Amino acid sequence: MSSAAEITRWGVAALFTAVLAWAAISDVRQRRIPNWTVLAVVGLFVPWALAHPWTWDAWALGAGLLALLASFGLYAAGLIGAGDSKLFAACALLVGIGDLGWLALATAVAGGAIGLVSLVSRPTRALVMFNMRARGDFGRGVPYGVAIAAAAAALAWLAVLKLPIPHLLGQA
Repeated sequence: MSSAAEITRWGVAALFTAVLAWAAISDVRQRRIPNWTVLAVVGLFVPWALAHPWTWDAWALGAGLLALLASFGLYAAGLIGAGDSKLFAACALLVGIGDLGWLALATAVAGGAIGLVSLVSRPTRALVMFNMRARGDFGRGVPYGVAIAAAAAALAWLAVLKLPIPHLLGQA
């Protein structure tokens, strides 16, 4: 791989991480993921794909579409926010179809960890939720933008550092 492509990979990964950090901070503070962050991630797909020629195909676009459909279903069910759905789909473009399963798994694990920390840090709230069998309004919930950002940034940096990621979908 040429040094220009290598510099592009590092630069895009750094910008990607910065945009995701902004989205995560916004999600924690305001429970909103700004649309510009989603558009920035989509925009970063072009130089990322040029630096990773194997991702510039219909499979990357398919990963984004599949992620959008799945996350829209979660949004429609009231499990995640619209910004989370859009951010997950945008990140799927950069991750690609081969690692989409890892993105989903890492997001779920990170979201679960955030939720667990939230419950442990507020034991009274956890007890009320348990006694009401999770019915009722318990406030702001889990900022899944943080989980999505952490998972996507980790996968991007694994790609940049050329560290192996076992493929869940059976691709070599």
